[in-house]
Amino acid sequence: MGSSDPDSTLVAAARAGDHDAFAELVRRYQRLVYAVSYRLLRDQTLAEDVTQDAFVRAYLSLDRFRGTSFRAWVLRIAHNAALDQLRSLARHRHVPLEDVPERPEPSSSFGPVEHEGLTAALEAALAALPPDQRAVVLLADVEGLPYDEVAEVLAIPLGTVKSRLARARTRLRVLLEADPRTRELLELSGRLASGEPGSSDLATSTQE
Repeated sequence: MGSSDPDSTLVAAARAGDHDAFAELVRRYQRLVYAVSYRLLRDQTLAEDVTQDAFVRAYLSLDRFRGTSFRAWVLRIAHNAALDQLRSLARHRHVPLEDVPERPEPSSSFGPVEHEGLTAALEAALAALPPDQRAVVLLADVEGLPYDEVAEVLAIPLGTVKSRLARARTRLRVLLEADPRTRELLELSGRLASGEPGSSDLATSTQE
C-alpha cells in the first residue's frame, strides 16, 4: 500500500486490518481536514481535536462506509464535529455562531494552513460568514472540491450548494469592498476587466 493506490483500494485494505493502508489515508487527507476544521473553528487546539476525532471515527466506522469518496466522508465527519464545537462555544459564551470570537492562528503540528491569495482581509471576511456559508466557500472555492462532493460533505442537495455559495460570494464581496485593505485591489480588477483607459498603467504602478 502506498501513495499511488486509489482511496478505494486503501479503504478495502484498511477494512481487512491493514493499518498501513489507513495510515496512508490519514497522511493523504489530514492537512485538508485540519485546514477546513481550523477555518470553521478558528482555534488550533479545537481543530486538531476535531481532525484526530474525525479519523478515529472514520477508522471505527469503516465497515459502515458506503460512499464513493473517502475524502468527502471524512470531511463530513469533521464538519459535523466542528459544528458541534461551534454550538457548544455559542452556548457557553451566549453568542450567535457567527459571532464566536476569532483567535490568532498559532503554529500547528498538522502543518501550516496556507492558500495562495488568501490575504488577511479575505481570512477576516471568511470568518465573518455564518458557518453554513463559510463551509461551502471553504470546500468549493478554497479547497476546490467539485459541487457534488461539497453536497455530499454537507449532506445538502446540489442546488442548495449552488444557492448557498452564491449568497456567500455576494456577502464576501460586500465585506471585502468595505475593507480598505482590499478595496483598491477590487477597484483595479474591475477596471482591468472592463478595459478602462489607463488601467494597464495603474496595474504596472502597483507592481513597482
